[in-house]
Amino acid sequence: MHETVHRPWGSYTTLDEGPTHKVKRIEVLPGNRLSYQKHFRRSEHWITVAGRAKVVLNDREILLGPGDTVDIPVEACHRVENPGSENLVFIEVQRGDYFGEDDIQRLQDDYGRV
Repeated sequence: MHETVHRPWGSYTTLDEGPTHKVKRIEVLPGNRLSYQKHFRRSEHWITVAGRAKVVLNDREILLGPGDTVDIPVEACHRVENPGSENLVFIEVQRGDYFGEDDIQRLQDDYGRV
């Protein structure tokens, strides 16, 4: 059974993990966004499953719909936002050698976690 972790912006569920990867299902509530952040020990690949995503990657805006993907390199500044009226659901595949939540450097955050 997979544990779902709730956050102010929505939730995530870890689906699989191993020494070189972690896979999460992430759900972002309408009008919410994650912190503008970067990671030092992992890259990420996102595929949108439902809803629309506005991704900021190194200050460049990318719009995604269902089936669209984006790659987040190690140390790239990034954030995802749900600009729509339905929940945004995407799958995140992390690749690297460490996947702890403490490998997040928050640059900006709507919830005071910087």
